[in-house]
Amino acid sequence: MLEDTVKKHWLVVGLGNPGRQYERTRHNLGFMLAELLAARHQTRIGREECRALIGRAVIGSESIELAKPQTFMNLSGDSVKCLLKKPERCIENLIVISDDLALPFGTMRIRPKGSHGGQNGLRSVIERTGTQEFIRLRIGIMPEHPITDASRFVLEDFSRKEAGELPEILERAADAVETIVRCGIEEAMQKFN
Repeated sequence: MLEDTVKKHWLVVGLGNPGRQYERTRHNLGFMLAELLAARHQTRIGREECRALIGRAVIGSESIELAKPQTFMNLSGDSVKCLLKKPERCIENLIVISDDLALPFGTMRIRPKGSHGGQNGLRSVIERTGTQEFIRLRIGIMPEHPITDASRFVLEDFSRKEAGELPEILERAADAVETIVRCGIEEAMQKFN
């Protein structure tokens, strides 16, 4: 019965690094958001496929799969390319979630396409899929102070102040993903960018 009302099939990929030591790091915002969406829709991300962990849910009348590649950030594209081989999944209905060091902390940017902007996970997805034509939601992690070692910074835990603001940022980002799925990217961009 539910299948008759489902219109589209979305693949929502949160980028991050597997392993306990990375769980609360800045580079794992994509994983954190995927887990929040899973919790909101009473599902679990646990099934293994294409070197990723997958969970399935329905938002409105749209079917979504939430994926967390387990390849480490720089090889995320390997997992995404493999996941897109299933006939019900397509690049037009792919949403990739990542952190972004070029955006101020907590700021969101939704785009229908574009470059990787120096984010290695997005770079890998673009290289392996051969296209920049997929939706991405980037969440800013740039601090108010200058940083000397970007690769170390992204793998550090959030500061106490950032950690306090994180739940609200993630809730807003989850609202943004749900808006893309339910109402389209244009509405989501107007509301959340």
